[in-house]
Amino acid sequence: MAEVPNLPLLIGGELVQSETTQWRDVINPATQEVVARVPMATREELDRAVANAKEAYQGWRNSGQGTRMRVMLKLQQLLRENTGKLAEMITREHGKTLPDAEGEVGRGLEVVEHACSIASLQLGEYAENAASGIDVYTLIQPLGVCAGITAFNFPVMLPCFMFPLAVACGNTFVLKPSEQDPSATLFLAQLALEAGLPAGVLNVVHGGPDIANGLCEHPDIKAVSFIGSTRVGTEIYNRASAAGKRCQSMMGAKNHCVVLPDADPEVALNQLLGAAFGAAGQRCMAASVAVLVGEARNWLPEFVERAKKLKVNAGTDRQADLGPLVSANARKRVEGLIQQGVDEGAKLLLDGRGVKVPGFEAGNFVGPTVFGDVTERMQVYTEEIFGPVLCVVGVETLEEAVAFINRNPNGNGVALFTQDGGAARYFQNHIDVGQVGINIPIPVPVAWFSFTGSRGSKLGDLGPNGKQAVQFWTQTKTVTARWSAHGRTVNTTISMR
Repeated sequence: MAEVPNLPLLIGGELVQSETTQWRDVINPATQEVVARVPMATREELDRAVANAKEAYQGWRNSGQGTRMRVMLKLQQLLRENTGKLAEMITREHGKTLPDAEGEVGRGLEVVEHACSIASLQLGEYAENAASGIDVYTLIQPLGVCAGITAFNFPVMLPCFMFPLAVACGNTFVLKPSEQDPSATLFLAQLALEAGLPAGVLNVVHGGPDIANGLCEHPDIKAVSFIGSTRVGTEIYNRASAAGKRCQSMMGAKNHCVVLPDADPEVALNQLLGAAFGAAGQRCMAASVAVLVGEARNWLPEFVERAKKLKVNAGTDRQADLGPLVSANARKRVEGLIQQGVDEGAKLLLDGRGVKVPGFEAGNFVGPTVFGDVTERMQVYTEEIFGPVLCVVGVETLEEAVAFINRNPNGNGVALFTQDGGAARYFQNHIDVGQVGINIPIPVPVAWFSFTGSRGSKLGDLGPNGKQAVQFWTQTKTVTARWSAHGRTVNTTISMR
C-alpha cells in the first residue's frame, strides 16, 4: 500500500511541513480510500504566511504591470498544459467526473486569461485643467495583503476567482482552500510560482474555522473573499467587516429554471438535466427548482424518464453523468432531506437513494431525484440541498412564476427557456435575481463580466471577476495637482461657481 502523503503548506515560496498535531484525512468519495492528510495549521504558521505576504508586497506592488501580465500569461500556459493532472486531482478528492473537472479547470483558465489584460484593466482617469492650471487624476492602487477562503465544490475555479486578479493588481495573497479536497488548489498555487510569482506573493495555509477566523481578524490583511455556504459566509462577512476589512461573501442559493410552453422541449429538458444533476448537484449555480408554466407541466413524465437513464459511477468513468457526493456526511444529509420531502407531502417521482455502483460499493452515491407537487414552505424547497435533487413546481403564467421566484430570499441565478423575445424581456426586467440566463440553464458569465449574485446569496457590493473584481482588489486615490511653469505667470484664481 502506498504511503499516504502529508500535504504541505506554501509559505514564502517554499513547501513547508506543518508542525500541527491536528490532521484531517482527505478521502476519495468513490472508494473511501484515504488519499492524503491535510494539516490544520497553527496560528503561528498563519502569522508567518501573512508576514511573508506583507514583506513581499513592498516589492510586488511596485512591479510593472507588464511584469504582472507576463506572469499571468505564463500561468495560463501552465494551466493548459496541466489540465489533465488538475482534473485527476479534483476527481480523486471531490468525486466529479473527469470531463466536468476538466471543464472546471477551463473556467478557472478563463479568469487567468482575463487577468492577462491587467494593463488595460487597472487604469485611472485624468483631466487636464479641471480647474485653471489644475490637473486631477486617479491612481488605481493595490490594497496590500489579501485573503481568500474557498469551498470544496470547485477546488480550482474558486481560487481562480480570487488570487489571479488580486495579485495581477499588485496585491499579495494568503489562500485557505477547503480541507476536503485541497490537493488541486495547492498544485494550482505551485503553478503560479512556476509562472513567476515571487516568493511570498501567494501563500497557502490549510485549516478549518480557526484559520478562517484568523484571516478575518488579522490586522495585516486588508480584504477577504469567501465563496461557500450561507451560514459560514455570514460569519466570515461579519467577522471581517467588524475587523475593518473589505469583504465579499458569495453564499448559498436556490436557483430556479422556468420553462414556458413555447420552449423547445428537447433543448429545455436536456439542458435542465445537466443543470440539475451535473456535478451531483454540488454547485452553487445548480438549477435545483424547475418552474413549469402551463402546458409545460405535461413534459414532467418525459423529464423523469430521461433522468432515470443518467449514469451514476465513479468520476473516472468518462461516460458517467454523475459521480459521488464529496463525503459520507454529505450523502447522509441529502438522503435525510429527501426523506424530509416525502414526510412533508412532496411527490417523489424519482428516488436516487440507495444507489450501488459495482466496484465502488462504498461510494457516496446519490442518483437523480425528482420531487413533484413541491410548495414553498417545504424544507426541500427552502433549504439548499447541494445534491442531485430537483424540486418541480407548476404555475399557470410567467407572471406567477416571477412572483414565486422573487419571494425566495436567495438571488444567485435563474433561467428561462422560451422562444418569445417579449417574454424574455419581461422576465429579465422583473426578476429580482442577480444572474439571469435566457435559454442558458446555468448563467455564470464569462470571466470578463462580474459574478453578480444578489440578495440572500451575497454580502458585499462587489463580486468576483470582471470590473467589479478589479474594484474590490484595489483602492482609488485621487490627486489634484498644480504646477507653475518656470519663469511664467500662471493665473491661480479658481472659480468656485
